[in-house]
Amino acid sequence: MPEIEVDVREPECAGREIRVDVCGKNCPIPLVETRKALREAKPGDVVVVIGTHEASKKEIPMAVQALGLKLLGVEEEGGVWTIRIQR
Repeated sequence: MPEIEVDVREPECAGREIRVDVCGKNCPIPLVETRKALREAKPGDVVVVIGTHEASKKEIPMAVQALGLKLLGVEEEGGVWTIRIQR
């Protein structure tokens, strides 16, 4: 599968982009890998999670809300979803 390029840079996003590709991985791997990336992220960084597991597409935004972080968006195309989170 070709790598998906997503430009999430917005004027207020001063940090770096951390990409997490969990395509083909089932629970709990997508959530675990997302949490690892969020721990590594610094304030202002954007974590971009790309995956295919349907349940994770719902679980990750719930975890983001519970952590008090900013969910920038959830998009899906062709069975592949992209979740953007700002630390």
